[in-house]
This record gives sequence, C-alpha cells and structure tokens, in this order.
Amino acid sequence: MVSELQRLVDAFGARLGRSIAIDDTRLKLLAYNAHTGDVDDARIESVMHRGVSTALVAHVCEQGAAQASDVFTLPPCPQIGITMERVGMPIRYDDALLGYVWLIGSDGPIGERAVELLREAAAQAALVLHRGYLGVEVTRSHARELLRDLIAPDQALRTEAGAALVEEEHAVAGPVTVLVAMVAREEGEPLAEERRLALELAVDRCRRRLPPSRGLALTRPDHALLLTIWPGARSQVIERNVAELAEVLREKLVAELGLGRAALCWVGVGGPRPRLTEAHSSYEEARRAAEVARITGTLGQVVAHTQLGVYALLGKLTPDELAEGIHPGLRSLLSNPVRRELVETLRVYLDHAGDAQHVATALHIHRSTLYKRLHRVEQLTGLQLDVGDDRLAAHLGLKMADLHPCLPTSMNAPDVVF
Repeated sequence: MVSELQRLVDAFGARLGRSIAIDDTRLKLLAYNAHTGDVDDARIESVMHRGVSTALVAHVCEQGAAQASDVFTLPPCPQIGITMERVGMPIRYDDALLGYVWLIGSDGPIGERAVELLREAAAQAALVLHRGYLGVEVTRSHARELLRDLIAPDQALRTEAGAALVEEEHAVAGPVTVLVAMVAREEGEPLAEERRLALELAVDRCRRRLPPSRGLALTRPDHALLLTIWPGARSQVIERNVAELAEVLREKLVAELGLGRAALCWVGVGGPRPRLTEAHSSYEEARRAAEVARITGTLGQVVAHTQLGVYALLGKLTPDELAEGIHPGLRSLLSNPVRRELVETLRVYLDHAGDAQHVATALHIHRSTLYKRLHRVEQLTGLQLDVGDDRLAAHLGLKMADLHPCLPTSMNAPDVVF
C-alpha cells in the first residue's frame, strides 16, 4: 500500500510541479515527494517523525477537516509550527474518511488545475487505502479467529491455532499472560453496543502499545481480552510489565466509558504461562478475576488471579452449586433483605476472626449490641458461632454468597447499574 501511495505522490507531484503529501486520519505521514519550496516546522516534524503533535491534530480537527467533502484551506498557526498555508483534500471511500492529500502554500499560488489534480489524487488514493485497509482487516479477522481457537476448550484446536499464529506471523513464541476487561452490566443481559465498543477500543489501544506480534485482542459478548507475549523476558519483568499494562487498560476503559464511570469497569490478570498453547489457562484465570471483582465490588478494579484467595476456587462454581454449598440456615438469612444488618454483622465478625472489640469498633456499635445480633444470627440460622466447623461453614457461605447474583452479603451491596 505504501509503495502504491509513493508512486501516486511522485506522479502527481511531477504533474503539479510542486510538493504533495498524503496523511492518514491521524496525520501520520504515509507518502511524500521532494519539496520544491520552503517548509515550516510542522512539515519537518511530519517528515522526521512520520507524525505530528497532538496540538496540530487538534488544530486540523478544529478547522473542520474531518467533516470536509472537498478542497479546503488550513490557515497558518505559528504557535504549533504551521507558518505556511495548506490546501487539503479529504480522502474518502463511500463517505468514510481515510486520510488527506496536502499541498503547501510555499510552492506558489494554487490554481484550478492544481485543485482538479488534487481531487484526482485523492480519488486514486482512496482506492489504494481502501484496498489496503481491507487487507489489514481480513488479516486481523483471521488472527481473531485463531485467537478464539487458542482459548477454546479443545486441546487439538488450541495446538493448531498456536502453530498457525506463529507460522503466519500474527504472534511470536514465548511466555504469555492474558488480561480480561469487563464493564458493569445487568445480569443475564448482553452488553449495550456503546459498552462493547468501549471495551474494543480500550483493549485495541493497549494492544498498540506492544511491539508487533506481541499482543492480540479479541472482544466477546460480555468482555474483551488482551493476550500479551513476552519472549525472552524473566518472570519478574513480565509481572511488572503486565501490572503496568493492566493499569493502562483500566485508564483507557474509563476514558472510553466517560467521566464518572471509573467504578464501572474491571481488569483481571491471569498468571503467566510458558507457551502460547497454554494461553487458555491464563485467560480463564483473568476472566475469573475480573468476574469476581465485578460481582463482589470489594477487590478493586485491577485484580490478579493470585489475589483472589478462596474466591479463585469458589469462582469455578455455577450459581446453583454456590447456592447448594451455603448452609441452609444461612441461605435463609441471606434471602431475607430485612436481615441485611445481621448478615453484615456476621460478615465483619468473621472477617475480624471473632475479635469483639475490633468488630464493635468497625460497626460503630456497643459490644452488647454486637452480642445480641450474633445471638439472633444463631437463632435464625441454627449455627453455633463458638463451634469451629460452624464458623467455617458461615464464613465460606458468605464468600459463596458474594459470588451469587441473588444473594447480596453486604449492606452496601451494589445495585444493578445498567
């Protein structure tokens, strides 16, 4: 694609007798010919770095370039290095903006012939870019299919997908770690399209931070995943880099969701695996970590599987299995919203290992009130909190209820958001 654009630029530059350049939609320089006149700092930056500053991109947007349908003029803006007027033409295919063709004012006045040639150059560039983007999309689509197979339950399918990803140069061999991103949703309902798009954009932007063939992204109905590959890296380096990337992913997701949505997204981090074909294990761990963080609302927004504790085991159970594993008396207490205060008292009591003074302080109640509540819990559940097995059953039952969508264990349990 780049070579075709270069030939196009050289040909039209010769016909026009002046310099011409083609940028993508983010003003990344794709092709240009020799300059015949003076240039400014903005053009030098574009040629030297194949890109421009965010301020220059913002200036172009403010001038309405992205909405233009025909030739337009970009006025000088010395503060950001543009001291010479530009004439631009949007490159569009079926109204979709693919980039821009530019002429610079230092080459002399731009007559009607130059404008017509600029339009012709943009039309030809649109065909080249469209073919190129179609090819990229086909390649990425195939890579996503292979990634889907790589995390599938079938071992043979995973082995075949791993080999194909390396052979077709979509990925390199090496240790892998998977990150999974989730956003708040109503239980049993698919994500709204805007939420799904936010996931896709956030994960793809994190993928772009990795070197080519070191990251693969996939969006699924209720989450998105980023597979990262770290050839030759030691485990401590991988752990540090993945932790940083997980924080970046959370930030990108918050930005895509919009202000005030910071608490509505979660990132789970799976453990490292030595080979690409074992990525499914890291994926399952990352997904479980994100899901547990989403459901409980108490573990934070970025959670590694190693931080789950007992939730790592309980997260493997279905809702029915969770409900069946809860002591019948405790399950009855949990099912009664009027008893939420007693459930909270029991939870804090068990989390503080039965230290009455610490529990009373945490709940802001007198110790006598605490004892009355605990006695009432025993009456309603049939549990004896001075018996080790019963205390274990109660504590484990509350952890199970944390993961059950219909059994909130906290007085501050989050309501359904969407």
